[in-house]
Formats: sequence, structure tokens, C-alpha cells
Amino acid sequence: MGCCSGRCTLAFICGMQLISILERQIFDFLGYQWAPILTNFVHIITVILGLFGTVQFRPRYVTGYAVWLVLWVAWNVFIICFYLEVGDLSKDTDLIMTFNISMHRSWWMENGPGCRVTPVTPPPSWAPEDHRYISIAGCLLEYQYVEVAHSSLQIILALAGFIYACYVVKLISEEEDSFDFIGGFDSYGYQGPQKTSHLQLQPMYMSK
Repeated sequence: MGCCSGRCTLAFICGMQLISILERQIFDFLGYQWAPILTNFVHIITVILGLFGTVQFRPRYVTGYAVWLVLWVAWNVFIICFYLEVGDLSKDTDLIMTFNISMHRSWWMENGPGCRVTPVTPPPSWAPEDHRYISIAGCLLEYQYVEVAHSSLQIILALAGFIYACYVVKLISEEEDSFDFIGGFDSYGYQGPQKTSHLQLQPMYMSK
């Protein structure tokens, strides 16, 4: 019962992770955030493998999923520090999120709740010709806080997934050990006498 309950809970957590990361992946694609896109893709594959291991009693898959969650938490902590500009980090750096391929920012920068985008004409002389120069005002929630909220949700789900992954691996290992014990008892237990070819029939004499 405990194994079933733990596995069901872990499967539910994996499902929530897939839903939330697919939603995040869509908006990262819209914002051309290449580093998060690649990391999200690895996370999606790992969560699917973890879900497969949970359903199919594969502790190695679940263990690999748990190890990845540690790295995933570290990545999301970095994202939070990046957007909150902790230390020397700056959210305006192109190299980290877009590999310096483009000048795009988070999709939520222009499309956040209440944001009003106004084109600036004429654009500054330093602005690239294939980019528009805009001003953004009236946002009810700044885009960096939306990204922080996304990462915070991922950290919460990852911590819950890690705890239940360790629990499920422990339960699966205990079940495998109990099955091995039962199998060993059947293999080396008592066996009844078997007929051999050395038995000979002897005549019986009955006295009257």
C-alpha cells in the first residue's frame, strides 16, 4: 500500500512538472531564450524517464531523475539570482540567456499583465536596424518577477519530486529484496523424495 501511494504521488508530481515546464517552454520559445529552452528540454526528457521508472518499477530511472532534480534546483536558483541581479549578475546580459545570438528578452517583458508598449521614433542611432526600439510602462508585475515566480514553482516541485523519488527507490528496493528472499526459499527449500530407476519390484506372498 505504501509503495502504491508513494508511486502514485510521485507520478502526480511528474505530471505537474511536465505541465508547468511545457508552459514555461512555450514562453521561452516566444522570447528566444535559448539557454532556458535547452535546459527545459533536458528536464522534460528526464521527467518522462522518471515517470516511466515510477510506473515500471525501475529504480535506476527514478534515481537518475532524483540526481537531475538537484541540478535543476541549482539552475532555477541561478535564474532567480540572474533576474534579481544578485551580485554582479545583470538581467540585461545577452550572453547568458540568448548565447549573444539576439537582443531578445523575456516574452513577459512586453506582454506582462497591464504592460503598454509604445514604439519610440526615431530610434537611437545605436539601435540595430532590424530591431524596434520601444518603451514599456504600466506593468502590474515586472517581467523579472514573473520569471522568478516560474523558477520558484519549479524549485518547489523539484524538492517534492526529490523527496518522493528517494522514498519510491527505497520501497522498490525493499520489495525486490523480499521477492529475492521468497524466491531463494522456494529454490533451496525442502523437496520430496523422487522416484529413481534403482527401485525393484519384489513379489509378495500371502499365507492362507
